[in-house]
Amino acid sequence: MTETLPPKTPQPDPAPEGEASILSVTHHGMGRTEDGTLVPRVLPGEVVTLSKDGPKIVTPSPERVAPPCRHFKACGGCAMQHASDGFVEGWKAEIVGTALRAQGLEGEIARVLTSPADSRRRARLAGRRTKKGALVGFHARASDTVIEVPGCRLLLPELTALIPALERIAMLAASRKGEAGLTVTDSEAGPDLHIDTDKPLTEELRLSLPEIAREAGLARLVWAEEIVAELEPPVQRMGRARVVPPPGAFLQATAHGEAALLDCVTGAVAGAERIVDLFAGCGTFSLPLAERAEIHAVEGEAAMLAALDRGWRGAPGLKRITTEPRDLFRRPLLPDELARFDAAVIDPPRAGAQAQVAALAASHIPVIAMVSCSPASFARDAKALVEKGFEMGPVTVVDQFRWSPHVELATRFTRG
Repeated sequence: MTETLPPKTPQPDPAPEGEASILSVTHHGMGRTEDGTLVPRVLPGEVVTLSKDGPKIVTPSPERVAPPCRHFKACGGCAMQHASDGFVEGWKAEIVGTALRAQGLEGEIARVLTSPADSRRRARLAGRRTKKGALVGFHARASDTVIEVPGCRLLLPELTALIPALERIAMLAASRKGEAGLTVTDSEAGPDLHIDTDKPLTEELRLSLPEIAREAGLARLVWAEEIVAELEPPVQRMGRARVVPPPGAFLQATAHGEAALLDCVTGAVAGAERIVDLFAGCGTFSLPLAERAEIHAVEGEAAMLAALDRGWRGAPGLKRITTEPRDLFRRPLLPDELARFDAAVIDPPRAGAQAQVAALAASHIPVIAMVSCSPASFARDAKALVEKGFEMGPVTVVDQFRWSPHVELATRFTRG
């Protein structure tokens, strides 16, 4: 299953004084000069003046646009708001192409599907106490400094509107020296908040937090690993099913991105009657696919499988779903276990799934739908399948983390 947080952008190199031309943009979104200096917020072909205060654009690229968010210069949440949508799409497609070529593969990029602005339904914000109150926002680029982001162009407006309540919570969960992680997820019943903090949950907090949750319209508030308030089940819709994920469970970053990935997966396994869903999570793919096929969902975290199972049992008209808690890194499904399936879906974490992919490559399974949040690990796993006779179909790039260096993708592998 894919991760929700993109890799950190490296800090710019100490810039020499003088004028320089930008030759390219790295996969982290940093411009590179002839001598290898990394420069933020620039584009290929631009001429810039470098100084300790940052780059000054002398000759702008025709692909340069005005950043849509007023926090772009200070906030580290976005890397590419200064580039046109067309440039960013081409850049992300090239990141995937470069990763494939590094493994000796030539892949067709079918399309790039970008989630709209103001659509992130899940985000991790940082909360820190100050002399006057609290700060809640994203980190500055390559820094622990927290930048306030009112009017952020990434998040759903419902989540942005929650920031004042999160500041109240940060006063309780963070300190002047240590910050609290505030993961907020939109749900049908309202925001679902998970607080990552080392502070103990005192009796005073047990009494005060539910009232804050009620006033803020939270569906659920979780402090570390304990549910402190659940005013309504934080339901997520997955096909016909209504699922209540366990605290901190993975969810695709935008509804648009989830729909795009689901469309790719559904098309890839069309016609299969028995499907194994590897790294199934809470059922992002299993539950919609069960409208047409029997599913065996395999996942390392039993709590997520329990949520999937409850969602399936409460949804009318779905075909049978069986679940299996299993560490697929240490105990991948082996070829003889895969023999009873017509197709596999695999959506591993960022590191990929070498052991499970090796078992898939050695099996007789005819079709694999693969989803990935790392072009590098995807290309490595794709090479393992191609070397065993699979053919890789066109790759769809799904850009859920708009304006960031993060890239997700999906494709279909079939036996040659």
